[in-house]
Amino acid sequence: MENLHVDTRGSGTPVVVLESGIAASSVSWALVRDEIAKFATVVSYDRAGFGYSGPPDHNCTAADAARDLAAMLEHHIPGPYLLVGHSFGGLIVRRYQQDHPGRVAGMVLLDPVIRSEWRNASGRKKVMLGRGVMLSRRGAWMAKVGIVGFALRKLVSGSNTLPKMMAKASAGPGSGVAVRLANQVKKLPRETWPVMAEHWSKAQSFRTMADYLESLPESVTQLDERRTLGELPITILTAETTGPDGIREHATDSRLSRRGQHRIIAGSGHWLQLDQPAEVIEAVREMCAVIEMGAQ
Repeated sequence: MENLHVDTRGSGTPVVVLESGIAASSVSWALVRDEIAKFATVVSYDRAGFGYSGPPDHNCTAADAARDLAAMLEHHIPGPYLLVGHSFGGLIVRRYQQDHPGRVAGMVLLDPVIRSEWRNASGRKKVMLGRGVMLSRRGAWMAKVGIVGFALRKLVSGSNTLPKMMAKASAGPGSGVAVRLANQVKKLPRETWPVMAEHWSKAQSFRTMADYLESLPESVTQLDERRTLGELPITILTAETTGPDGIREHATDSRLSRRGQHRIIAGSGHWLQLDQPAEVIEAVREMCAVIEMGAQ
């Protein structure tokens, strides 16, 4: 826990805590955190193994990450907390709330991971997950020998050809994943690109991603599916590109609370905070107001 990189901005309560996706860092919130800091305290951090944080000394499941989150918050800043989780981060904050219900004032989940897809994964899903693990471990070797760093520096300097050629040569049929990730990075402010390049030049980042992916089927079983959220306010934002099963699960989860809301965000892919940052900021602002009214 003491090796985690933490970024705190703004002031006031509740404290908004941003929890990133399965292989993302605090940089993924660059388009929203300064705006949130104008009306609340906002904390973003790098999970162990990613960004500027040290390597994990434990397994990489949602429950493990939730324990790190609890230790970091207890050491760093008092609550109450408004937890904002993107994708796999939604699973982490749900597990944190399950373990520490008294510390959580509300939750906003951005296109959270679809647990039913991975709880009883189909053969196709298992193959896809296995490929992701294999490519991540291959990426760790490429980072260790300097190939990834070289390609990312070229990408940051404006050259697309060489990084794409290297991604194709190294990943074969999986090269499209690397290109899609590069396209997501380009939605971030340009000044963050060198930081992202630095982070993903580390073999540690790829090894940790592989471990989280490998543990995904276990992670989705770490919520008590029978537990309701009572009066805890929760807002779930679903990407427009999410399929029917995901929409159904998100809607069902929102009904676990008598104060739950579910919205599908037009014009958004999975990375809502990059595609529709204004919608994310407004959802957090609305939740802060709900929490403040409840505290009066």
